[in-house]
Amino acid sequence: MKTTINTLPETGFMRLTQIIGNSKTNTPAIIPVCKSTWWAGVKSGRYPKPVKLGERCTAWRVEDIRNLIAGA
Repeated sequence: MKTTINTLPETGFMRLTQIIGNSKTNTPAIIPVCKSTWWAGVKSGRYPKPVKLGERCTAWRVEDIRNLIAGA
């Protein structure tokens, strides 16, 4: 199943592998970039800033990912 903006939940959080995909688990990419490109984009402001859910748990708001896809 291909993930699109219409299949994303309205609210919640997404982990990095849910956004950029993971070939080991066959998770499709919503935004097809590599991990280093994603983090460089976060640093430059091109991609949204993450939210720390715990000491070792980083996620992004679904609303921010929806806005990124929509080009807002």
